[in-house]
Amino acid sequence: MQLLQNTLQNIQGADMKTREQARKRIDALCKPPGSLGKLESIAVQLSGITGQLYPLVDKKVIIVCAADHGVCEEGVTTNPQDVTVFQTLNFPQGGTGVCAIANITNAKVVTVDVGVKEEIPHGAGVIINKIKYGTDNIAKGPAMSKEEAIQAIEVGIHVATEEIAKGANVLGTGEMGIGNTTPSAAILAVLTGCDPIEVTGFGAGVGNGGIAHKAAVIKKAIEVNQPDPQDGLDVLAKVGGLEIGAMTGIILGAAVHRKPVVIDGFISTIAALIAYKLEPKVKDYIIPSHASEEPGAKIAAALLGIEPMLHMNMRLGEGSGAALAFPILDAACSMMNNMVTLEEAMQLLAK
Repeated sequence: MQLLQNTLQNIQGADMKTREQARKRIDALCKPPGSLGKLESIAVQLSGITGQLYPLVDKKVIIVCAADHGVCEEGVTTNPQDVTVFQTLNFPQGGTGVCAIANITNAKVVTVDVGVKEEIPHGAGVIINKIKYGTDNIAKGPAMSKEEAIQAIEVGIHVATEEIAKGANVLGTGEMGIGNTTPSAAILAVLTGCDPIEVTGFGAGVGNGGIAHKAAVIKKAIEVNQPDPQDGLDVLAKVGGLEIGAMTGIILGAAVHRKPVVIDGFISTIAALIAYKLEPKVKDYIIPSHASEEPGAKIAAALLGIEPMLHMNMRLGEGSGAALAFPILDAACSMMNNMVTLEEAMQLLAK
């Protein structure tokens, strides 16, 4: 609890002076004002995050948090839970979707077991920070205790801090956990007050009862647990997931160290919403990657007030969207570092 409290207390907002300097420089570059669109706003954000007029994000790390979900007992997915452990072991081997994309963006992928149902062997290349063997079934009671939710968040803070200490200057959030679109939709339904059917999607493979059954399970979970929508920690503990908590911690950890954090799709955005509930200033550090195909993703992004930069019809998760977005951040930095202003160009030509 102390790590979480200290982190929340030490998060500061973006450097507004450097943001303004970046905006003025971008407007003075050799191009029509606003002609590089979102690239310009990303560059301004990166300058505000880092406090550097000429930012650099060349040490990229995606942290994939893995955990299982007791709600799978309710038949919300067709995928067997052993896929979670299989894929968790596959990340260090480089065989997953996010790894394939990370390869071309020069990003490191780090995998953390925060709640996989089975034992992950030591020496498999996975960081073992297991809090419990999957969450409990949210249709019957809380996913975890408040203390376990705090532990999950603190795992994320700790791993993010370790990677930053090793040199990472931009983080990406990723996850692995069969059934995790169900708690994600449950969290969103609580925070918006909407009917679960509005935010419930196919996920990685909806169960035999279809989306209607999945939404009914979510509705039951909310009725059974009565999470307080004003208390992000209560919502996470009652209807959330361990990997959602860990990603929340990654976002908080990036913010306290003034590093940008690129979030993936639906589930990562839900973690960002929990982080925002705990400390609104984290929003300054969040860079959304892609618009997930999950129906709740657009609602979650709107609730947080962010706009994903990519529309690729993706819904894989794993941090794949974050990996794909990294080159755009590189381009924004290159714009700041390599383009010249009109005045500078005239001086160069005059030599």
